Amino acid sequence: MTGAATGLVRFQPPRLLAGLSYQRPADLAAHERCYGPPPRATPRLIDVVDASGLTGRGGAGFPTGRKMRSVATRRGRKVVVANGAEGEPASSKDRLLLTRLPHLVLDGIVLAAGAIGADDAYLCVHEDEADLLASLDVAVAERRDPLRVRVAGIPGRYVSSEQSAIVQYLNGGPGKPTYSPPRPHERGVRGLPTLVNNVETLAHLALIARRGDRWFRSAGLPAAPGSMLATVSGAVCRPGVYEVELGTPLGAALSQAGGPAERLSAVLVGGYFGAWLPAQVAWPLPLTHAGLKGAGGALGAGVIVALPESSCLIAETARVVRYLAGEGAGQCGPCLFGLPALADAMSDLAFHGGRGRVLGQLSALLPLVERRGACRHPDGVTQLVRSALRTAADDARRHDEAGPCHGTRRAPLLPVPDYEALQEDA
Repeated sequence: MTGAATGLVRFQPPRLLAGLSYQRPADLAAHERCYGPPPRATPRLIDVVDASGLTGRGGAGFPTGRKMRSVATRRGRKVVVANGAEGEPASSKDRLLLTRLPHLVLDGIVLAAGAIGADDAYLCVHEDEADLLASLDVAVAERRDPLRVRVAGIPGRYVSSEQSAIVQYLNGGPGKPTYSPPRPHERGVRGLPTLVNNVETLAHLALIARRGDRWFRSAGLPAAPGSMLATVSGAVCRPGVYEVELGTPLGAALSQAGGPAERLSAVLVGGYFGAWLPAQVAWPLPLTHAGLKGAGGALGAGVIVALPESSCLIAETARVVRYLAGEGAGQCGPCLFGLPALADAMSDLAFHGGRGRVLGQLSALLPLVERRGACRHPDGVTQLVRSALRTAADDARRHDEAGPCHGTRRAPLLPVPDYEALQEDA
């Protein structure tokens, strides 16, 4: 699929990425030369964030001002947690912020803490990223904030970056999602009301505190204001992280990444808990939660993966489902038994041929997995599978009846950590 995108394509100068250098992280002095020093944090900042329309950039898209207020109105001590543990293998926006613009994130943490009255704050990343942990410690040591931000490592598993899993791990438990209620804003770290925000959300907050809600709303749409970071990969000429206005057509975001490198068949939007969409359907869709949801997609954490016609969508999905089946929390039947069975069925369909039976098996299995788990992990997997079977319905039938297509021989496009090891264990 190629063509010109229509709609909101103003491409304002970068906001979050204005001070970006690919050579080295911005130190505190360079950061303040570009963005200016942060203002003093007061409770009024919550009203400004509310008026800005900022929503969470970690995937859920919940209004940030409302989330801040839900913690601020509670009595006693409070905690802020910045989630920089990018569990989504196809996303790299949070890592870009933390490695190149750490002080913008730290500004957001300190300002959010001051606004809600928190006296404790954590910045969480994966514990196996030793270089990132060390560089963040250096950035924290540069600062003279009244609040000391603690850099914490959490397990590098997919489910460990979910907010309740982070809270449980900081409390000394396993990095696995917990049942809710209570939610973190009610009882979080050490039992205290806790504000958990994605690091991109906090970076936006840091600029809103400097420039105001009207400035933030000067980009994007009235119902979906501001900009967002999108990780664009797959069959595009210049894969990378791009800052785009909310409401930008998905095709325009692909064009910013140099446009398709091959003719496209589909686009994965929202990451591995997102959805596949046919390329011709996805191209004009606005990058907003509502716009993508209306077409069966999801904005998620801003992941956009362009799939060429030469790749097999069924095979790409099967690899991801095998990975996600191994990343479950292991706390309930859908994770322990349902996801491995789903992975086996998708692998059979993709690589062995279904012998005319696998599509029926999947139709029976999917309802047994979805909406039955202790957390959202099984539902995210079934959403991906359903979108694959819907978007590539003809290919799925051919796989089931005649066996694998030529696209299965192409090297995998979607990043799947340790896929060969997963196959050996399967």
